[in-house]
Amino acid sequence: MTDFHRPNRRRLLLASAALGAMGPLALRAQPTAPAQDTDTLPAAKHFAPRPLLAPVIARPDRLIDITVCTRPFRAQGPRMEVERRFGKTIVHNYGHGGSGWSLSWGCARNILPWVLATKEKHVAVIGCGAIGLTSARIAQRAGLKVRIYAKDWPPEVRSTGATGSWTPDSRVVTAANATPEFVKSWEAIARASWKVHQSLVGVPGDPVAWHEGYFLSDVPFDQPLPSVEDNEPEYAELERAVVGDLRPLSRVLAPEEHPFPVPFAKRYTQVRFDVHNYQRMLLQDFLQEGGELVQHEFLAPREFARLREKTIIHCTGYGARALLGDDSIVPVRGQTARLIPQPEVDYGVIWRGHNLVMVPRHDGLLVQAQGEHDYDNVDATVDRAQSEAVVKRLASLFDAAA
Repeated sequence: MTDFHRPNRRRLLLASAALGAMGPLALRAQPTAPAQDTDTLPAAKHFAPRPLLAPVIARPDRLIDITVCTRPFRAQGPRMEVERRFGKTIVHNYGHGGSGWSLSWGCARNILPWVLATKEKHVAVIGCGAIGLTSARIAQRAGLKVRIYAKDWPPEVRSTGATGSWTPDSRVVTAANATPEFVKSWEAIARASWKVHQSLVGVPGDPVAWHEGYFLSDVPFDQPLPSVEDNEPEYAELERAVVGDLRPLSRVLAPEEHPFPVPFAKRYTQVRFDVHNYQRMLLQDFLQEGGELVQHEFLAPREFARLREKTIIHCTGYGARALLGDDSIVPVRGQTARLIPQPEVDYGVIWRGHNLVMVPRHDGLLVQAQGEHDYDNVDATVDRAQSEAVVKRLASLFDAAA
């Protein structure tokens, strides 16, 4: 699961401001001067007409799905390395935090040389999430025969619960571990993944697509929000500083340029993943190119010895904590929910300080809010009240106009 804009949950999990003084959607916000900051373009001198946006029908009774997943965070970054055990070559590729979908293709290409170095033509992939599926596809493209072993298939895997936004630095490494060597490797992986994602834009089913959105705030963007007490580490913020050229800059909007009842807004351009269509495409392509699926739950690493394949790509994500005893993986709980699809709503919304993210997807309007105790939390119990609360906050932007 991923977050939009910045991976630091302290920027999302903040107390909501009072809404009573806000005007209806159709009215202008107070004419406060728009804020400027270093990663945005300035507001236009000649304002365009206020955009007419299709309103979101945000009601709790329109929730069609609520999903909880566990992001496999490693403070030192994803584990991508090779080892020899049980007479096998095991290539590890797991621990991507909230950046799994975003970095998947680049990580798969990063480990491929180790796989090819074994000279084996038959490869096993363990795990069928975002990392396992893309690792299998990259191996197939290299001419290898691939068999995936997994306990669950999509949509039952954890990757299904992803928000579905391009967030290549979301919980991928701590700021303290973002060494120059790590950043250089991360940049190459992010750019390689980006190139593949852009090749999928326009593919039937829109597994990858662009959308516009509004980043809203009650206070100037250069003004810090109140801090939040939690036990999460400081994550490295890499996207803007290292690969900021990949996406258009967000643009500060004047009050006349947006319809929302808040004084400060930016317009951003983002890439989204329609996760269900994306998973279906990957599985179909894998099977059409001769891939095999075997349902199996591995309870101990020694079971690897019984596999027919001598080369194994291990992609179990959070599952590696129990399977390998890897205590470096910290579970970060995430909950997303979907509202009934509204094809006419083709824009996203992020409300700074109100713990609200909305991503427009074909399978529904996805809404996400951070919980108070998500870090080091593997509880997969759905908290419907949390999702209903974020839907009500979303509704507050549209109810008056409706």
